[in-house]
Order: sequence, then C-alpha cells, then structure tokens
Amino acid sequence: QVQPVESGGGSVQAGGSLRLSCAASGRTFSSYNMGWFRQAPGKERKFVAAITWSGGNTYYADSVKGRFTISRDNAKNTVYLQMNSLKPEDTAVYYCAARSDPRISIWSSDFDYWGQGTQVTVSS
Repeated sequence: QVQPVESGGGSVQAGGSLRLSCAASGRTFSSYNMGWFRQAPGKERKFVAAITWSGGNTYYADSVKGRFTISRDNAKNTVYLQMNSLKPEDTAVYYCAARSDPRISIWSSDFDYWGQGTQVTVSS
C-alpha cells in the first residue's frame, strides 16, 4: 500500500512552468505504476500522464504532449510532473495516483491509491 501526497502547485502566468511532486509512503513504491490526472471545475477527472514502475515507459494525453514530462525517482519514493508552456486550460486540481497492477493504464478507475490533489492555476 502507498499513500501519495502531492505538492508544488500554485499560480503562474501563461507560458510559465511548474513542477509537481508526489511523495508516496510505503516500502513498495517502486513496484507501482504511477499517474497524474487533473480535474477542472465542473468537469470530469482526466488523464494527464503515466509512468511504469521502472520509469522505462511514459504516456501522455495529447493535450500535454511535448509540454509536460513525467519522471520518477524510486530511491526517493517520488514521481514528478514537469509542466512547461502552461496554458490557461491547464488550470485544474492535479492528482497523483498509484496502480498496483503491472499493466499500464490511463483510466482513473484502474488506479488504487490517490492523493488529495494540488491546485494549478494558469492566468492569461
């Protein structure tokens, strides 16, 4: 079992950058696939990015491809989301999630453990 805790959210102007961190407690963090999702007000939670347990494979939503980078440091039990060239439409609460199944997934229902979320606000 892991418990993700997000940090690094904040307010930034369009074109700026932020790096989100997700520290996950638990001795088996390195065996979990990890993902980032986001939820804008009044909208459904959507997939942003995912990374396999080893960090060898990454996946991105088309809307963030080329701008966001997911990475992980298993020695620190942490996964990151580097967000560049931010746009107002990136404004949302960002959630970190862990999936124990070794198969990669982009569906929120496939993830087992969730953080509380961190707010990202991008102004124009």
